Amino acid sequence: MKKLIAGNWKMNGSLAANDKLLKDILAGLGQASCEVAVGVPAVYLGQCQALLAGTKIDLASQDISAHEAGAYTGETSAAMLKEFGVRYAIVGHSERRQYHGETDAVVATKAQRALSSGITPIVCVGETLAEREAGLTDEVVKRQLAAVIQTNGHCISEVVVAYEPVWAIGTGKTATPEQAQQVHAVLRAQLKAASEHADRIKLLYGGSMNAANAASLLAQPDIDGGLIGGAALKAPDFLTIIAAAA
Repeated sequence: MKKLIAGNWKMNGSLAANDKLLKDILAGLGQASCEVAVGVPAVYLGQCQALLAGTKIDLASQDISAHEAGAYTGETSAAMLKEFGVRYAIVGHSERRQYHGETDAVVATKAQRALSSGITPIVCVGETLAEREAGLTDEVVKRQLAAVIQTNGHCISEVVVAYEPVWAIGTGKTATPEQAQQVHAVLRAQLKAASEHADRIKLLYGGSMNAANAASLLAQPDIDGGLIGGAALKAPDFLTIIAAAA
């Protein structure tokens, strides 16, 4: 299975900065043996679609609406994203869960909308520091993933799952390779119980993976790539992570 390195730019970027970043990444990409995607703010999808046309980098959205169409001001539907060549949609990121009140059920529906339009959802799961310290990590991530499995049935084999411990996002703290692998093994077992095609489901690690720790994280047996935050905004760092996924 090819590894996947997906950048999540979050609410960062500008027309000029995006142009330079993507051109620098493409210039250094070479014959990368892993899959690469960038998750850009919705307003820049058109620009980035044009910049990435004909390249090996796929386009991702940072969110997707749970609704197909209608009076939902500010929402972006799966059909709209598809028109911009979006291959992946990040769903259930901890920032969406925390700041926008997204529940497990909403995340599951968003994954369903993506799948129905031929977009691969990158389903995020992860525990807070308080939950980890209370010994609830496995219970939390299994509950979050179970909602997606229940809603999407056999289609679960078409998703990507990203484990992003909330306590390690944007904090500079990172789960050790062993901690990350332990949770990934739990998720892999859960997926195997739900689908006979679980071995083709990519499991990404998404908690402050950077140029310095990527190789040790990606060497773990159940870590199939990374969902990269801050390091995705720096071409040299992003390219180092991509090289580590070879």
